[in-house]
Amino acid sequence: MKLENTLFQKSYLYFIAFFLLVLAAFWFTYFTRIAEQENYRMHLHGITLTLWCLMLISQAYLIRAKRNALHRLIGKFSYVLVPAMVFTTLDLLQYQLQKQPVFGSTEYFFVALVVNALIVFVIYYGLAIFYRKKSTIHARYMVCTIFPMLTPATDRIIYIFFPSLVPFLPTIEGRPIAPVVGFLIADLILLGLSIWDWRSHRRWNVFPLALLVLMLYHYSVLNFWDFGFWQSFCRWAF
Repeated sequence: MKLENTLFQKSYLYFIAFFLLVLAAFWFTYFTRIAEQENYRMHLHGITLTLWCLMLISQAYLIRAKRNALHRLIGKFSYVLVPAMVFTTLDLLQYQLQKQPVFGSTEYFFVALVVNALIVFVIYYGLAIFYRKKSTIHARYMVCTIFPMLTPATDRIIYIFFPSLVPFLPTIEGRPIAPVVGFLIADLILLGLSIWDWRSHRRWNVFPLALLVLMLYHYSVLNFWDFGFWQSFCRWAF
């Protein structure tokens, strides 16, 4: 029980750490170059994602501070914020893909990386809301919402701060696949949480399911780009 209190009563610290990782990843490409962005879509996407990170931090802290009423009030804001996140992400993706006159493996890969991450995020968020009256389940699914968002940060961290690692990354048609690093980190963390939850409470009701969903997402990113049905979907949707 003591470990559970440490994990969840101090979860706001982990969300702060994630937010700092995001800031470090986007510091040189966005936050210090806000006026240089080519389109307003970058700003709308950045604002919604930043608000989500800040909401995770504040919500976790409010639970620790036993401000449950305020926690529930702010939580209702997510009913607007999450659809806005989905819309701004898809809108930005479509804008970026319109620059490509012909789709190739890179575009098919990128669509799977972004669209399927959104699907996983919405699944975790939807389950968290469905179980909002069961605090331990709700909290676990809210923690899981950060995992589909990990690779945009880890990709940039690698290319900006650790470019020497790029030649060692696996490739698809000769292109380095940096997301595998974020995938591995997310899978290992969720595996560790699954083992802890079972050993501590004999619970399999959240983290193992979240890990399965996340691994299916990772499989889709690494393989769908070469599937005919996915290529047809991408050309139709974007």
